[in-house]
Amino acid sequence: MNLTPGANAPVPHQTLTVRVLSGSAVDVSAFRLYADGKVKGDPDMVFYGQPVNDDNTVRLTTGNLNTSFSVNLPALSQDVQKVAFTATCDGNQTISNLRNLSIQVELNSSVILQGDVDVQGRPEAALILGELYRRNGEWKFRFIAQGFNGGLKPLAEHFGVDIMDDEPAPNTVNLSKVSLTKEKPTISLSKRDSYGEIRINLNWSQNTAPSKGLLQGMFGANKNVDLDLGAFVRLQDGEKDVVQALGDRFGDYRYEPYVELQGDDRTGQVSDGEWLHVNGVEWKNIREVLIYAFIYEGVPGWDKTDGIVTIYVPDQPPIETRMTEGNNHKGMCAIARLVNENGTIKVERINQYFSGHKEMDKAFSWGFSWTSGKK
Repeated sequence: MNLTPGANAPVPHQTLTVRVLSGSAVDVSAFRLYADGKVKGDPDMVFYGQPVNDDNTVRLTTGNLNTSFSVNLPALSQDVQKVAFTATCDGNQTISNLRNLSIQVELNSSVILQGDVDVQGRPEAALILGELYRRNGEWKFRFIAQGFNGGLKPLAEHFGVDIMDDEPAPNTVNLSKVSLTKEKPTISLSKRDSYGEIRINLNWSQNTAPSKGLLQGMFGANKNVDLDLGAFVRLQDGEKDVVQALGDRFGDYRYEPYVELQGDDRTGQVSDGEWLHVNGVEWKNIREVLIYAFIYEGVPGWDKTDGIVTIYVPDQPPIETRMTEGNNHKGMCAIARLVNENGTIKVERINQYFSGHKEMDKAFSWGFSWTSGKK
């Protein structure tokens, strides 16, 4: 069912997927709201810096043009009256720059409701797209498409979120993030004795291969997209290692190389992608971490993966880079480097594409010996 702005329809009292589709990159957020239409605190907000709330009822799976929330309606607290979904443009873009924007509600992978935003000429930088809400003990979805100038900050304040400005204050949430681009490819973090647990997430649209058309003949109707995350690690004493699922080289967090791959999504069905953990307590012993990913199966090129890598460092805004480029015949992407510069962390966007491990190794002069492997 297609909805017009302001229209509503009932939804099943089950776990639903709320998906946002856009013609160019957009950030999405969800707000858990109460009787006054406001949040009670930071745990009520789900966004790129906090992809799951405190009771695991709302989970965000980030992408580039395809982002989704899993919402467990039966598990929501009885005092939660609404869950609102928003979209915010990157940088100085406006809604009209997105080319297209829609929100849809899915049950068991089938679309049951959809709202298409008329983006033409819209000057706002942020929108409330829609909301799930209680009415007489039942749940409904309303398509809203209400615009806000000024981006996520005024929109979040509309829902009662305290925003962190230049001077941090207690009980505030930092909505800032850093996007590494061709124009701004690096950022250096402030030096500290310990960086804590550094988490690196690779996420993608796990089932982007369409069920009809050319790709069906190439990969099959239900082929899932499987990307693998990995890292080359060089320590200060010159020792080096490879951390990846291929060859069962999962690394070690507590001991050398102080980098560990937290499992491998071999099915393409894990909603929050794959994670590398870097032991920031041992950063003084690490010289460089080269982060990469390769297409194990499912799509011919990176522009079909909707891939995004986000680096989470404690007490720092999330750092992200998107993989939307790449030659169709080159399934390996060198994504970013974490470099130890006199104790600080320099994060450098790379986004270069290669035919395989050997070619990438040679380009960055690591000097590993490579043999064929499988997982």
